[in-house]
Amino acid sequence: MIRKATIKDIKSIHSLLFEYGLKGELLQRPLSQLYDHVRDFSVFINSEDDMVVGCCALQICWEELAEIRSLAVHSDHWEKKIGSKLVEESINEAKKFEIRKLFTLTYKPEFFKKFGFKIIDRSELPLKIWGDCIMCVKFPECDETAMMKDIS
Repeated sequence: MIRKATIKDIKSIHSLLFEYGLKGELLQRPLSQLYDHVRDFSVFINSEDDMVVGCCALQICWEELAEIRSLAVHSDHWEKKIGSKLVEESINEAKKFEIRKLFTLTYKPEFFKKFGFKIIDRSELPLKIWGDCIMCVKFPECDETAMMKDIS
């Protein structure tokens, strides 16, 4: 089941993102930042034990642009299409907000291509979105793939 995250989910989200961050597959986020952005997150809840097993954030940048970020699924729950369901939920949420374009920075471009995202040059993204990048250990040598989807 997918639902919007609550304050009580933040530590589980942090744990998921930390696990992926250690592997270098996404940017780790401090707890304080996750609390600041709790409203951006949707979570996938395991029906057997009510635990958070997946998360994804839709961060609105401005009127017509949003980012899908912090997509993570617990390794015990891979191959269950949880990541796909979370991305679909984020796309639908973006449509409700009348967002025209979605972007993501990812190490898994083939996954996002399934949803109609296309690879773009990072220079096509507005400078404003690079605020988080300054905190990244890989800055300025980012090796993620920038992708965009038009949903208008």
